[in-house]
Amino acid sequence: MDEKPPGERFRPYGAADLAAVLDRMAAEAAALLAGAEEPLLLGILRRGAPLAERLQARLRDRFGLDVPRHELKLKRYGDDLTLLHPDTRLTESAEFAALDVSRATILVVDDVLYQGHSLARVLGYLSQRRAPTIRAAVLVDRCCGRLPIAADIVGVRLQVAPGDVVECNVPPYEDDFAIDVLRPLRG
Repeated sequence: MDEKPPGERFRPYGAADLAAVLDRMAAEAAALLAGAEEPLLLGILRRGAPLAERLQARLRDRFGLDVPRHELKLKRYGDDLTLLHPDTRLTESAEFAALDVSRATILVVDDVLYQGHSLARVLGYLSQRRAPTIRAAVLVDRCCGRLPIAADIVGVRLQVAPGDVVECNVPPYEDDFAIDVLRPLRG
């Protein structure tokens, strides 16, 4: 499991809370994807991918929708919101690169919508691939976007102090499924 940065943590959402949140998100996703010619889930690595897997299972088990799932690697920030790359880096798998998405309804799944740069990069990429319908689902919207980007499905909205960090703990990357807010130690 990842080493967590030091600071004071608060846990507004635990596993039981998030199960209910994901159930609601799956119902909203079912409404968006039911009847789509080629529905597709696209989980953003790291934590968006296992969230997409959880949504996929709920769509299948609760709504009878068999929606294929793929992953896309995207990186701009570290988990502590340190800017790693001035431009968002996107890496596609060979399997997804070979996929024809020209008739797909794609639901992009990520953990946190922060300033909107990462989601904007994915939307631009999928538009270049000629995907006709692109939707987004995020577990947490920090409500501090800098770009005119919004998610169609939002698990929870958290307005936290600018220096605070929203940590989505998603197995297999962490032991517990939870959302923590980290107030980093001020040096």
